[in-house]
Amino acid sequence: MKHEIKDPSGKLGVLIVGLNGAVSTTFLAGTLAINKNIAKPFGSLTQMATIRIGKRNENKFPLIKDFVPLVDTNDLVFGGWDVRDENCFESAMEAKVLNEKDLLPVKEQLSNIRPMPAVFEQKFVVNLKSSFTKTGNTNFDLMEQIRTDIRKFKEENKVDRVVIIWCASTEIYLPIEDELVNLEMFENAMKENAENIAPSMLYSYAAIAEGVPYINGAPNLSIDTPALMEFAEKQNVPLAGKDFKTGQTLIKTVISPMLKARMLGLNGWFSTNILGNRDGEVLDDPDSFKTKEVSKLSVLDSILQPELYPDLYKDHYHKVRINYYPPRGDNKEGWDNIDLFGWLGYKMQLKINFLCKDSILAAPIVLDLILFMDLAQRCNMKGVQGWLSFYFKSPMHDENVVPEHDLFIQLMKLKNTLRRLVGVEAVTHTDVNQTHD
Repeated sequence: MKHEIKDPSGKLGVLIVGLNGAVSTTFLAGTLAINKNIAKPFGSLTQMATIRIGKRNENKFPLIKDFVPLVDTNDLVFGGWDVRDENCFESAMEAKVLNEKDLLPVKEQLSNIRPMPAVFEQKFVVNLKSSFTKTGNTNFDLMEQIRTDIRKFKEENKVDRVVIIWCASTEIYLPIEDELVNLEMFENAMKENAENIAPSMLYSYAAIAEGVPYINGAPNLSIDTPALMEFAEKQNVPLAGKDFKTGQTLIKTVISPMLKARMLGLNGWFSTNILGNRDGEVLDDPDSFKTKEVSKLSVLDSILQPELYPDLYKDHYHKVRINYYPPRGDNKEGWDNIDLFGWLGYKMQLKINFLCKDSILAAPIVLDLILFMDLAQRCNMKGVQGWLSFYFKSPMHDENVVPEHDLFIQLMKLKNTLRRLVGVEAVTHTDVNQTHD
């Protein structure tokens, strides 16, 4: 059944928490360069991927952006918050992800993008220094200041809609406690400055209160609390998260389905990374690393299902390490050692060395999520957008729903959701003409 999809006319505001970070400035510089036709959007499904319609032999493969009504990237207006008061050109130069020759053609536009003061509390990101932050008597007051920023941004930039995305640093690990379970209790906790209300939760609440789709690109607890998920349903707001799937976990969601498909056993999987950017520095704090570790460790058990295949996966050992190494900057290097076994229990090994740029892999994810979340809102979709699990290490999910981690099942789910929205039959890869009684 075809969905009613509102036209993507007008301007779409993009508010980024962590506007001056490496991921954000790489995304901004790339999008501006693409809009000038001096670069191509490599890595972006919304801009480069096709979608099959009907049977394969019908040869109908339109671009996704021609198949569903997505906002044009030229109609994006950028803003956001950061703990540093500098323009995005200065930040991009400091991040050293992109070469100066690639930044100079968009210097003027980047220089005109400056952050609003951020909501920040040191105890939630121990290794990050702040110099440009909001002040308020209570967390509720700070949240109201964020709401004011959203309204002011919409008015000053004459945008029709807004999407907010968290590209800021990983906060420390927080369990779901009583204040986070019930909406009324959460609102009281903000007013009473409860110890477990992190800045990311204030941004989440403010976005939902303003009817703005919210994306969590980090692994920390924010919108994935019962209170805020309840609020999103009430306000008819779509949510997506969490933790952008970029390097090592991307590889895991490809390799582990292969092991399971071939019924190859796993004795152990050891993963380690070196990373020298601000993200690496933040994750050098044990409490922030724990948040990331929990996100990364969830993948294998979900895909391999050791409870169903105990002979193959029940006792496998899984270890994840991230090491801060400043000389590498944004050039992350990941090593994976995989001990597996096959026929008659004979042991084998698979070793992967992935040298990548973390922000280069994340930037197109940011673009796709912004455009798809705007589409979700125009389709009147609310709550957790599970069809966007393709982009996340630890996909959000509704209660009693088992999240899907297999990259290719996630992609099929995403594309079948797009087909459903425009009233086209889902692709199941079942050839009826080839089946036999």
